Amino acid sequence: MKSRRFSWVRRLSVSPPTRPVAQLEDIEPNPVPFEQSEDLPYAVRIAASWAWRFLVIIIAVGVAIWLLSKISLLLIPLMIAALLTGLLGPLVELLHGKLNVPRGLAVGITVIGFLAVVVSGLTMVGQRLGAGFSALWNQVVIGIYQVQDWLFNGPLQLSNDDVASVINDTLLQLRSNASNILGEALSWGSYLGQFLTGVLLALFALIFLLLDGRRIGTFLVNLLPRRARPAMDGAATRGWNSMIRYVRVQVLVAFIDAVGIGIGAFFLGVPLALPLGVLVFLGSFIPILGALVTGALAVLLALVANGWVNALIMLAVVLVVQQAESNILQPLVMGKAVSLHPLAVVMAVAGGTMVAGIAGALFAVPILAVLNSVVKYLAHRAWEQDPFVFERYGKQDRGPRFREPARGTPATVHRPTPTADFAPTASTPPASGEESKPNEDQP
Repeated sequence: MKSRRFSWVRRLSVSPPTRPVAQLEDIEPNPVPFEQSEDLPYAVRIAASWAWRFLVIIIAVGVAIWLLSKISLLLIPLMIAALLTGLLGPLVELLHGKLNVPRGLAVGITVIGFLAVVVSGLTMVGQRLGAGFSALWNQVVIGIYQVQDWLFNGPLQLSNDDVASVINDTLLQLRSNASNILGEALSWGSYLGQFLTGVLLALFALIFLLLDGRRIGTFLVNLLPRRARPAMDGAATRGWNSMIRYVRVQVLVAFIDAVGIGIGAFFLGVPLALPLGVLVFLGSFIPILGALVTGALAVLLALVANGWVNALIMLAVVLVVQQAESNILQPLVMGKAVSLHPLAVVMAVAGGTMVAGIAGALFAVPILAVLNSVVKYLAHRAWEQDPFVFERYGKQDRGPRFREPARGTPATVHRPTPTADFAPTASTPPASGEESKPNEDQP
């Protein structure tokens, strides 16, 4: 019994069989990893590791942008509908929550009212511009005669033969490029069809986002694993609040831009100052192209009505207002509203314009604002103390930092201090004195 008990001791005490020295010398040492076999500095190896990972990320982002560009006809109207939902959503909640209007009727009233305001504004601008241009027609004719006189009697000293040759050359170029011009016209026709299709899709998406926006968001969140739902639900709500603040600030910036140009046109004696201000307000929501068209129209009105000097002054007013709005007012006000640095706003607009043109300039800032809010929310694990998440999910899946209160101690909700990038939803968290139901699954 004793020998059996200590047999393992004897086995350990036996020395392993020895091998001759010659055989031990023939054994090759352990192979050295490739990174250490080369005489490379540590900084170079780290830089190479970061470089290939960075290249993989860039390739993945490029492929994602390329794939999204293939469905831009669906993506752009959906994003426009999301921006309009952020603008019109509070009005729907006011009609539905405060005035007890059925939600479908509230959505219908809001959408029809919005379309009526836009259409009436454009109609007023068109009527005023038509009436103003008909009254200014005599001045337009006089201006054409002045340009003709300057061409013939001015520094150029053109003759009738010179003008005829220019006209003939222009007609010849048009005839030689007739196929290209026809192709461009057909492409513009297809662009017009795509624009009308996008408008209908945006209107359709706007109605359903206002009607079932929360249900659609809940459906998307429920596609995630159960433990990830509270975090993503809170992060999505935080990002949505950032987009709502962006839309409101964009309306304010457009209003200031329209007031500045309208007042400048009024004091300069430019006709149609009021419809011009309305047109500037509507055009401010279209980056680059809207400001270019409305500014050119203001300068043209000043030129036709009051001459070159007044047109140059109007051009200076337009440039000052637009530059102040895009480089000072929008970065400061917009950056503070969406918790972004003014330089980040400017760089986002410039980068979006380079990547996707007008659509990129329009959506660059809201996308960056939403990403900023979502990343900060997830990085700080803010869902563990978010009243909105507490009300929807209780204690389950809140994370390891949430501890169940002791017996007889009421559960309290730790309310975070409101910051610029946190806007709680209308949901009301449980009061501090309410008892929370015990969670059987909580360890």
